Amino acid sequence: MTSGDEVVVALDVGGTGMKCALVRPDGTMVHAERHATEAARGPEAVVGTILDVAEGLAGKAHAGGLTPVACGIAVPGVVDEARGVAVWSANVGFRDVPLRELARRRLGLPTALGHDVRVGGLAEARLGAGRDTGHVLFVAIGTGIAAAHVVGGSAAAGAHGAAGEIGHILVRPEGPRCGCGRPGCLEAVASAAAIGRRYAELAGVPVTAAEVADRAVAGEPLADRVWREAVEALADGLATGQALFDVATIVIGGGLAQAGPRLLDPLRAALRERLTFHREPRLVAAALGDEAGCLGAALLALDALN
Repeated sequence: MTSGDEVVVALDVGGTGMKCALVRPDGTMVHAERHATEAARGPEAVVGTILDVAEGLAGKAHAGGLTPVACGIAVPGVVDEARGVAVWSANVGFRDVPLRELARRRLGLPTALGHDVRVGGLAEARLGAGRDTGHVLFVAIGTGIAAAHVVGGSAAAGAHGAAGEIGHILVRPEGPRCGCGRPGCLEAVASAAAIGRRYAELAGVPVTAAEVADRAVAGEPLADRVWREAVEALADGLATGQALFDVATIVIGGGLAQAGPRLLDPLRAALRERLTFHREPRLVAAALGDEAGCLGAALLALDALN
């Protein structure tokens, strides 16, 4: 058997959809598909779908003359990777679900369970925008903000499976209340959801963060103000991250990264202003898009085999 015949069954489970793939050990996807999560059906139904989809992917591998050697699953929320348990997820409703063991029993394959942002960071650090830089901070900016600190190709999970919650750094003590209950968290000010919400509060018009960015570039003063406030807050959060981790590269992913230079150029300048003796990290956009979660889940599963 050669490695060219071997694949990993990989699933990236989100609150809305699942991105699923068969991935070779070199990171090449040989098959990809998507399924609805339908979290409203409840966690048991979601677990059933995950297991059915994983089993279906393994079957497709065998039918195509490939050999599935492992399974990797990424989920949001708090994940105990050591025990293979999805501890808690607001998006999917998981509460202490032993997903690794459930998948291992169903598929008969070694299985790894990881946190969606950490495995995304793993993929970007080893296969994407942070490749060959050793120390990487991957920051996903979407509905919320979370991060993964990757050193030598491994992402730290933390003592309680909650490492990387950079979105809950306090940046504006008098700012809006965060979903976690405390006012002024980074994600309450600078996430894509927060940017759209802030503009709507001031203008009375519902818009997305991308539309705020477009309006700011077009010269609209209110949009420019909201966008600038978000960039300044992000720079504060990243400066804290750099003080803590001293990384070579910061990779920005998630929906807000699609703003490209409209985000990265002012963010790079604002971060530079905040650094004193700290070395300035390279600040780049993620390269793998929404495939990062699947690729990272596969990498995690392969690492567990070794």
